[in-house]
Amino acid sequence: MKVIGLTGGIGSGKTTVAGFFKELGIPVYIADEAGKTLLETNEAVRSSVIKLLGPGAYTGNIPNRKYIASRVFSSPEDLEKLNNIIHPAVAAHFEKWKQEQDAPYVIYEAAILFETGGHKKCDAVILVTATMEERLARLQKRDSSTVEEIEARMKHQWSDPKKLELANFEIKNNDLASTRAQVRNLHEILLKPSKNWGLLC
Repeated sequence: MKVIGLTGGIGSGKTTVAGFFKELGIPVYIADEAGKTLLETNEAVRSSVIKLLGPGAYTGNIPNRKYIASRVFSSPEDLEKLNNIIHPAVAAHFEKWKQEQDAPYVIYEAAILFETGGHKKCDAVILVTATMEERLARLQKRDSSTVEEIEARMKHQWSDPKKLELANFEIKNNDLASTRAQVRNLHEILLKPSKNWGLLC
């Protein structure tokens, strides 16, 4: 079964694009959601996070997400260590999930797919892009973040031009009708043998 990576910068609209693939009957695995679930339910992950960040990382079995975020976004070293705890657990969970699917391909959606080398396990990668103005507007509406807070989070992700060098396909997500049409077109391409995909669409 083909694995198609789906990624994009914060606020680009990956979730929207993933939803359009779901409408077409394609199974979608949201790595970030899986990571959050494993933080709560996987004892080995919980133990490793507490060892890394201290007991303040949890209240009982519930992750203290604000505390964790404050620690890792101010320390690139701790962020890398946290990723090294969560990403292998997510990868193992995904492999089990994939075996349960029955589809021509599945979507693996991850915010930092390129940054972690996850794209190397995909047959192709879709990059979702949007204008900076649109991304900022979406994020401010979604969680009331300030421009400074958003820009600080963006610094932990690669730029779109850098990602485009490795992506196989690009979806420009500035207008929902256009985005849905792009997904439909790309779906038809992905149903074909990979040799007919081309380099960048």
